[in-house]
Amino acid sequence: MSKEKLDGVIVATALPYVEDVSAPAGLRVDLDRYAEHCRWLVDNGCRGVGPNGSLGEYSSLTDAERRAVARTAIEAVGDDGIVVVGVHGVGAHQARAWAEKAAEDGAHGVLCLPPTMYRANTAEIVHHFEQVAGVGLPVMAYNNPIDTKVDMLPPVLAEIARLDNVVAVKEFSGDVRRVLELRELAPDLTIVAGADDVALEALLMGATGWFAGFPNVFPAESAHLFSLARKGELAAARALYEHLVAAFRWDSRTEFVQAIKRGMEVVGRYGGPCRPPRGPLSAEQLSALDADLRRAVDHLAAHPVAV
Repeated sequence: MSKEKLDGVIVATALPYVEDVSAPAGLRVDLDRYAEHCRWLVDNGCRGVGPNGSLGEYSSLTDAERRAVARTAIEAVGDDGIVVVGVHGVGAHQARAWAEKAAEDGAHGVLCLPPTMYRANTAEIVHHFEQVAGVGLPVMAYNNPIDTKVDMLPPVLAEIARLDNVVAVKEFSGDVRRVLELRELAPDLTIVAGADDVALEALLMGATGWFAGFPNVFPAESAHLFSLARKGELAAARALYEHLVAAFRWDSRTEFVQAIKRGMEVVGRYGGPCRPPRGPLSAEQLSALDADLRRAVDHLAAHPVAV
């Protein structure tokens, strides 16, 4: 069984596109810019990156694009971090096939949802993860009942955790009460905060990882927040978190991809457009988001975090 815990701050990477009429929806994946972004995240204190997640718009990619994105992240990070590739699929055979490709390409682990377009029962969910885990890479199960309509409650995750190579769970239900329950039912399972706006709460309850969205915007500051929380420096962690959490709440909204890309633009990075079905933010959404981002940016300008 794998020894890798898949803990620390792993960034669910946003994916840059450039206009190209020959590409799907007129947008081509900019792999060079994506490689630079992966390096920037690791160089700013994040442990690793997670390509081909929901934030990476995996469902809008062709199969060739999806594999190229994973390979780009793995090459860009090299030996300086870990790469946890999203292998989400409609069924076990698709998810396993993506896990096999990730293993061939040198990934350190995989992130896997239950079946993505089918409300599976417990036996079907366990079978799904059994197939993916059989590839041999460390597996982080991803509980996202908002998107999949399948809520893997702690007893189900404890059953999945008994499978060889299932080492972690990204918990995105928003219910921080589950952290302690999971620690009780599956003490060897790494608990990973999945939603940015309950990250500090989850870390204080014993989560040891954060699979995160807004570190695409604030990587050094997010890594610092994680370190403070893990060291139990609550006052300092809270002082930082209180100025970030308004922006972090967008990570749990329908428009989280657009919001994080907008945040990247605000701090001088390239965010760019999204592929359909995601459209632009409304004027009202932009106004609210920019106010939340400004609160974070102003605080960080006055209290910079050393890289």
